[in-house]
Amino acid sequence: MIDLYTSHTPNGYKVSILLEELKLPYNIISVDLGKMDQKKPKFLKLNPNGKIPIIVDHDNEHFKVFESGAILIYLAEKCDKFLPSDAKEKSIVLQWLMFQMGSIGPMQGQAHVFLRYAPTKIEYAIERYQRETMRLYSVLDDQLKKNQFLAGDFSIADIATWPWVKRHIWAGLEINHLTNLLRWLQDLSQRNAFKKGIEVPYKLDKAKLSKENATEIGKNILI
Repeated sequence: MIDLYTSHTPNGYKVSILLEELKLPYNIISVDLGKMDQKKPKFLKLNPNGKIPIIVDHDNEHFKVFESGAILIYLAEKCDKFLPSDAKEKSIVLQWLMFQMGSIGPMQGQAHVFLRYAPTKIEYAIERYQRETMRLYSVLDDQLKKNQFLAGDFSIADIATWPWVKRHIWAGLEINHLTNLLRWLQDLSQRNAFKKGIEVPYKLDKAKLSKENATEIGKNILI
């Protein structure tokens, strides 16, 4: 059994989607980011960086893993799915996974913050991060022109990237002109694991999520 500490953010969705794809049993521990649960001592014992998601694998001596990309790699290797064993093929998947973690996540996260949460609208910052996010989307679109999925076959690179691209409107971006990216986004949206994964843990706490709490979440994380 796996414990998943998470919240309704793109990085959180990555792990719940993969767990659904792998059909692994897991418990959901919803972390209230607005109340700063992720900065409390009990949570920091699991992740000293105070961020979600985290998993605890009780089938492997209660092994703890933090950082969403590291979790995806761990689970994929645990089940021998969605991450090839061949060195070259594995490298391609990891390259696109790192592209999301090192580029799309940070840039789009800043676009979210400056557009939606900053107390003062700084047009230069909004434009800069929107422009860079769109450039990164164009890289994805070009890759998907010749591939159904980012690394050829469906992989954890797709799982990591999809929750971020899904929020393009939240970053103030339209992607109708990126036809390959749009096709990929819609195709993955039809997978049952993706449909279920983005409901975790939103179904558990949407009733108590207030407008004020949502604003606090935006202040405390890069969505």
